[in-house]
Formats: sequence, C-alpha cells, structure tokens
Amino acid sequence: MSGLLSSRVLRRAAATSSFASSFISSVSATCCKPSAHHGLSFRCLRWPHGGAAGGRCLSTRQHMDLQLRQIQVNSILQAHEQAVSIPGFDGRGLSAVRKFESNQLAANTPTEDRHSAATCLQACMLSTLFGVFDGHGGWACAQAVSERLLSYVAIAMMSRQSLEELEWCLEQGRSVPPVLQWYKHRGDVSYQESASFYRDQLRVFWQELLDHEEHSDGMSPAEAMEHAFKRLDTDISLEAQMPLSSDLLKSTAIQVAFTGCTACVAHVGSEGIHVANAGDCRAVLGVQEEDGSWTAVPLSRDHNSQNRSELQRVRSSHPRSESDTVVSEDRLLGVLMPLRAFGDVSFKWSRELQSSVLQSLESGVDLDSLNMYQYTPPNYLTPPYLDAAPEVLYHKLRPQDRFLILGSDGLWDEMGSEQAVHLVGEHLSGIHLQAPVSDKHLNLGQMQELLQKRRARATRPLDLNATTHLIRHALGTSDSGELCHERLAAMLALPEELARMYRDDITATVVYLNSARFDGITFPRRTLGSAVPISTGVPFFPPAAAVSPHLRSQILAGNDVNLIKILLCSEISDRRIVDCGDVSDTERV
Repeated sequence: MSGLLSSRVLRRAAATSSFASSFISSVSATCCKPSAHHGLSFRCLRWPHGGAAGGRCLSTRQHMDLQLRQIQVNSILQAHEQAVSIPGFDGRGLSAVRKFESNQLAANTPTEDRHSAATCLQACMLSTLFGVFDGHGGWACAQAVSERLLSYVAIAMMSRQSLEELEWCLEQGRSVPPVLQWYKHRGDVSYQESASFYRDQLRVFWQELLDHEEHSDGMSPAEAMEHAFKRLDTDISLEAQMPLSSDLLKSTAIQVAFTGCTACVAHVGSEGIHVANAGDCRAVLGVQEEDGSWTAVPLSRDHNSQNRSELQRVRSSHPRSESDTVVSEDRLLGVLMPLRAFGDVSFKWSRELQSSVLQSLESGVDLDSLNMYQYTPPNYLTPPYLDAAPEVLYHKLRPQDRFLILGSDGLWDEMGSEQAVHLVGEHLSGIHLQAPVSDKHLNLGQMQELLQKRRARATRPLDLNATTHLIRHALGTSDSGELCHERLAAMLALPEELARMYRDDITATVVYLNSARFDGITFPRRTLGSAVPISTGVPFFPPAAAVSPHLRSQILAGNDVNLIKILLCSEISDRRIVDCGDVSDTERV
C-alpha cells in the first residue's frame, strides 16, 4: 500500500489504538527500545490521538501469544521465496543476468504488492525484464499491471517483421510464438477470466504499432518502457468505460481503474540496465569496490513529496491558486502519497465521468463493493492530478556491478538503500567488512553498543535467499544493529487488524548480474560448425583438435554437451585453438 487514506482503516486504527499501545510496550520490554525507523507507528495514516474508551489491554498470556518460535518465523518469512537461474547462453549472446531471487511478506490481506520477471524471446538481443508493483486502495490494479506491463514493453521493442509474424499467425489460426518466457512463482495468481480480453487488447496495441511506418526496428528499451507505461494506463482507463461481455469483466475493469499501483520495471540488456519508475518503488544497484566494500547506486528516484523536482512538476501542472492544495501534508490532494501511479482514476477523470461510469453499471455488478469508489478528493478542481508516465534512467554495466535490488516502499520504509546493498553484498560474498574505530573517546556503554553491532553483522545469515535476508533484517533489526528475534517474532505475530498499522507489504527482488560478461573480454558468437568473432566478422572454423579429448569422447559417444564448454571466449583461447592445443582448462564462461 502506497499510502491511500481509508476511513475503514482509520476506524479500525481508533478501535485498536489501546491494544497497539500495549503491544509497543511489549516489544520495548522484550527487545530494546522501539524505533520509529522500524515502523512502530502507523506510517501511511495519521495515528489518532487517544484510544477508544473501551480499548482492551493485553494480559501476560496475550503478550506471550504474540511471540513465535524460530521455526515459525522461518516458515512465515520463507513461504513466498523464489530463486531462478537464467540460461547463460541461448544462441544470441551471453545473458547479463545469472539468476534472481524474490520474496514478499504481506501486511494487508491479501497483499497489495505484486512482482514479475520474464525473458524477452522475440527481441534481437537477449534481455530480461523485472518488475515490482505496489498497490493501494486494493490489489486489483497491481495484479493487472503485473500481468500486462512486461508484455507491452516487449511488444514495443519488437521489430515490424516480428509483429507482422505475430499478426499472420493469428489471422491463419496458428499458434502464436511466445513473446516472453515468464518466471512464475507457485503462489502467483492471475486474472483467468480476463486473460483472453487482455490478449485482445495487446493485439490492438501491436496492430497500432504496425500502422506507424516509422516502427521498423522496434523501439529502444527506454522508448518502449515509456510508451508501454503510458499505453497500459490509457487502456486501463478506457476498459473501465467500454461495454464488456460480462458483469465479471466489467466489475474487474472498474476495480482495476479505481484502485491504483506504483511500478518499477528494470530491463537488463547485454550492455546496460534501463529502469522505468512511476511512484515510490525503488531500484538500487549494488557495486563492489576494489577494496571489497559495497556502494549503493540509485537507479530510480522516488516520486513523492520528498522529491523537490517532482513536487515542482506536479504543482506547475495546475493553476497557482491551487499551489497550497495540490500537495497537502505531503500527499496528493491530502490523500495519496505517490505522485505517479497506474489506475487511480479518482485523481484523473472529471467528476462527471466518474459519476457517469459508476451509474451505468449493470445490476449484476456488485455495487456494494464498488461504493467505496464513489469518493472525490478534496479541492478537486483541475484534473488530472496524476499520471503513470515513468522516469527512465540508464546505467551502462561495469565489471564491479554485482546485483540490482528492486523493492516496494514497504522495504524502503524500514531501511535505506546503502543498508540494503550492504546486507545483500555481505550475504553474497560472506565477508563482513568492519571499518576501524575512529573515535578514541568512547565510553564503556558506547563500546558495548559498537561491539553488539559488529557481532550482529558478523553473524552467519539464516537464509539462503537474499531477499528473505533483507526482509528479516528490515523487521527484526534493533537500534543497536543487532538482529532481534523477539522484535521480529512480535512483528510477524500481529493480528490481521493490526499488521498494517506497524508495517507495509514488503516485496523485494535481487537480480545477480553476470559480471564476467562485462570484464573486458570479447565474447564471440559461434556455432559448433563455424564461428564468427564479433570483433572481426571473419568466419573461423576450429579444427577437431580444438576440442579436449574428454569432450570429444562425449560427443562421439552421442552424449549431450553444453556448447558453452566448447565455444571459447578470449584471444588466448583462440590462439590455443590455432595451435591445436588442449583447452580443458579454459572450459568456462
């Protein structure tokens, strides 16, 4: 949830504030003093002062019930883990991505976060797309965007010839070649009823691209991402207004349009990373310096009131008379925290259009569930106030670039970018660098606190998955920097009606980069029969002696052999081929 005020949640907050106060005291007593940085407050909504007169207090037994055993904590944290290795070579070149890991932890029921990952199959170069989507006002918009946005990006990057092949296959009733290879988690859900409708809308998109003669080689990643964001948001808006074949489709379209979500999508190509961001999700690059230390390089900027240029952009789009009300109390029209988002037509449509669409719904649609959308923000004078146009940043990959972190704002509410990069970097390398003590005037208490922090950092990670490692530290790190089981267990044991008061949905994806791909070595593109080095373009035919005896025996025996073990990737290896020497010690990529 990106911070949409809700009267339902406010009422719940007031009714349980006494319980919450008692819970804070419980955590304070069991594990260090509470820290605002770690979310012991209702960040997205203002906390109502004073509790309900009849608020209940926690007994000692209830305090104990809030605690979970280590095995229960691990089970909760690891329930939605995902780890996928990306094929290193597919005939078009070496992948810039070795593998990725993802995880999410819900605070809302169900979670309003989503994430997606897929390899582009039709683009000319091997590339992979990753996305993190943070919903607000419900999960419907985040669900739809996570299912559709990557396809829009991939279609926009495809050449005219490839799009014509897709269209021809459909016209001839033949199977359409896949555009993306999706990496789904077993727990992922999808809009099954809307799948066919979404495919039809995607076809309309590529047909319109074919109508433009300038679309020959396909768009660049940056152009494709910007176009895809805008086009999908337009489709979401139009689909809520058009007549659809069933009440279920119509109800879904309305929910998708009136709820909202922010999005951060990364395109990892052969040479660099493009990141398109709309809202307050974030992308951070983990860089390993020559001395082994880790540095965080931001690849996106948060679109909220803390971003002065973004604040100026929003205010300059409306009359000066609205300068005090467009963003009020750090929220768009005093309501919404992110300043860019998909959906959220309550901040985009005119009052008349909103009323017309909602009144035109057929009786079969569940109007009770849609009543919450009949709300207009205060000072709603000159819409639209919101759009989904992304800010696209590019980073050329270097050998020292090791991984990319994508996270919803629930992660960044709990830790900074530098801390996240250090956690993943040290988890990856197994090395915990400790800076020398510069202050020689520490008292005994300060020395004890410093020792606790250093011991905590040197502790062996409990999780193999780096995203689980991030979430564990996001919720369980105490003020001293020590991972506190009591704090973590208490946060995970919160009842459903309280969980959202103390933390947000958290989603994280860590993309591990193939650093060898960018270490200055030229990787020729070759086949077994012939090879064409990229640098010269001159065909080269390796003699049979170039293959090591072990590999040759496997080939002659009819065994499958990974061509990567045969295709050599450096000048030294090329000379060894020419000399007909054994290459067994260079069988690596």
